[in-house]
Amino acid sequence: MLRDKNLVLLSHQHQRALALCVRMDRAFQSGNVDVEIWQSELEQQFASEVEFHLAAEEKKVFPAAARFPELQSLVKELLAEHAMLREFFARAVARTLDAASLENYAEMLVAHIRKEERELFETMQSLMSPQELADVGAALAAAMKDCSKTCATLNDSTRPRSKA
Repeated sequence: MLRDKNLVLLSHQHQRALALCVRMDRAFQSGNVDVEIWQSELEQQFASEVEFHLAAEEKKVFPAAARFPELQSLVKELLAEHAMLREFFARAVARTLDAASLENYAEMLVAHIRKEERELFETMQSLMSPQELADVGAALAAAMKDCSKTCATLNDSTRPRSKA
């Protein structure tokens, strides 16, 4: 199913997070994992985008979805996963993650994003009226307006570099 325009902002952020996970996976596969650099990048990603993303989902998307009985248990799962993701970010800030934890984080994030995209968003689009989706989209735009000043994909000049 094509993503509704009112959820595209979150889907674009999901794509950036998945790209980060692909880069992490490549580092794991190559055996060249600089834990300090990855923790720094996670800290930067959280401060510049992820913190806003999680809050917007929790304040605007999840309550709208939870009105539907078919989505209530999924919303509870996603909220629990948000708590675990925040714990990973806190550990990255504290510089207490190891390579195995980083790999677990990447795997969990990919699974979480897939669940939101394939289950939550798809079901919301099938259950909600166009007006309900537009209301969610407007609420997301308002919630993310502060993020628009700081949310950006890390580019080559700002992305932390792994040691070669």
